[in-house]
Amino acid sequence: MKFAATCNDEALPETTDPDYEIAYVDISSVDLVNGITAVETHSFDEAPSRARRIVRDGDTIVSTVRTYLKAIAPIESPPDNMIVSTGFAVIRPLESVNSRYLGYALQNTAFIDEVVANSTGVSYPAINPTTLIGLPVSYPEDKTEQQQIAAFLDWQTGQIDALIAKKKELLEKLKEKRLAVITQAVTKGLDPTTPLRDSGTPWLGQVPEHWEVRRLKFTASEPLMYGANEAAELDDPEFPRYIRITDVKEDGSLHDDTFRSLPPDVAEPYLLKDGDILLARSGATVGKSFQYLGTWGRAAYAGYLIRLRVDTNVVNARFAYFFMQSDLYWACINSTLIQATIQNFSANKYDNINVPIPPLDEQMKIVNQIEKQKSAIDKQEAATAQAIVYLTEYRTALITAATTGKIDVRNVKIGMAA
Repeated sequence: MKFAATCNDEALPETTDPDYEIAYVDISSVDLVNGITAVETHSFDEAPSRARRIVRDGDTIVSTVRTYLKAIAPIESPPDNMIVSTGFAVIRPLESVNSRYLGYALQNTAFIDEVVANSTGVSYPAINPTTLIGLPVSYPEDKTEQQQIAAFLDWQTGQIDALIAKKKELLEKLKEKRLAVITQAVTKGLDPTTPLRDSGTPWLGQVPEHWEVRRLKFTASEPLMYGANEAAELDDPEFPRYIRITDVKEDGSLHDDTFRSLPPDVAEPYLLKDGDILLARSGATVGKSFQYLGTWGRAAYAGYLIRLRVDTNVVNARFAYFFMQSDLYWACINSTLIQATIQNFSANKYDNINVPIPPLDEQMKIVNQIEKQKSAIDKQEAATAQAIVYLTEYRTALITAATTGKIDVRNVKIGMAA
């Protein structure tokens, strides 16, 4: 690469005016498909100390730390004050190399594999910029051919990116649909002709007139209980799993790669039963809920979680869990948090949330209907997510093929099939 580009040509000096405003890009704000996804605004004196590398139009930034993130992005028409982290190498093409072509060449699989292979360190693998600029990169000597390849990839990746964007938009609509299905069912029931009455709770609004409204503590078989205040140090599979809110996936299952455990004697007071619901009480996940299934094996839970064990003579545990996914439940959580200076929702606050309670037989019908509709939405969501994976892989493969000469695009007319 050193015969095609220079590396880290410019940096902000320490004598920069403290009030100078910069548009800062961190490594976490760059990915291989979307490029730069976020820009932070800081004055120089308040900016992170790593905010130093100056970028220009035509540069490509390549992460030299945490290289497994594959944070690589071409720079196009940046603002004059854009500054990137010193965790990036800023690659600037020589006059003989087309900048758009080089941007693609640095995204090809062979180059990325070389970056990762030449990185050292376990937790945060990094590559020295001197090593990086010495890695091989393939490009035709003819600049016109470079331009042809870049134009071809602009056209093709533009189409792929548009398809990916549509798929992501569909995923958001499916999430909204799932939420609407759950909210309607657990707050209004399945029969739209059922007469409604005022629940007496502003955020809950009207409920079917034959439903009860109870505070959460009157749906529980035991008082709400905080979890164990223990460090997550062990990973013995013979011990009960130690569940923290960070272990919970968006779909309500558990991450396999975050497994931690507690000694049986320590876990004993906090062991979960099938159907128990865990509620997050602080931080960014406050209000989030998780339902434990006995088929997952023995498990205890951490101190930043609160356990709800429902009284099955009053409420179906699955119905209660679905209520905690609803829009109206979140309206209650958020309205309380707005009034608080610290993001915290104690057991006492959860105790006093009003919950709509249909008759038990109706609860079961509602749960079955939600599960049926949710299953159909989940399947469509999984298929859409897989399509995004395939499109992303195809995008990467196309860039690699075009920038390594595996496909000849010299005579391809843009807008027509290759």
